[in-house]
Amino acid sequence: MSVIGKPVNRPEPRGLFARSYLPSVLKGMWITFRHMIRPKVTMQYPEQTWDMPDRYRGLPALVKDDAGRVKCVACFLCQYVCPPKAIHIEAQEITTGVEKGPKVFDINMLRCIMCGYCEEVCPEQAIFLTKEYQTVGLSRESMIYGKDKLLEMGGVRPDPIKKWSHLTTGEGAVEPARSPAAGGGTR
Repeated sequence: MSVIGKPVNRPEPRGLFARSYLPSVLKGMWITFRHMIRPKVTMQYPEQTWDMPDRYRGLPALVKDDAGRVKCVACFLCQYVCPPKAIHIEAQEITTGVEKGPKVFDINMLRCIMCGYCEEVCPEQAIFLTKEYQTVGLSRESMIYGKDKLLEMGGVRPDPIKKWSHLTTGEGAVEPARSPAAGGGTR
């Protein structure tokens, strides 16, 4: 039977000095000495904080539009897509005649893994990941952020779409489009 492949070249046996722990100890001491003479980076944490990069994903927050309305329409997509099931939503009818809105919108920050799926799936751009990274609580209940706390964290973001402005302000009412079968189309 023939041997397939190449034989393995084994390293030569090392000398007595190389077999002892002394080279490894000296190398470790050299690394320690280098760290001792380097300039130190000390931050006075509560007063100073790190500047997070642009693509940093922090805590999720709800936002309002220019008119102060909650942009969330309680479509439950973020609750459905959340891997650790950290989001809980209960819907209610809202008085603007638009659709529905969240009656309860809770995020359990102990479960949240800040993956960004909720931000990606939101059709209304109502939930964003902030640069906030401090999650401090004295109890488990305080780590469940409600709708008011999430809106406070998110603030107001301009609404580039403004798809419901004609319903809520009365300006620029849009006619419903006619179908070609109803005789409204041109040839």
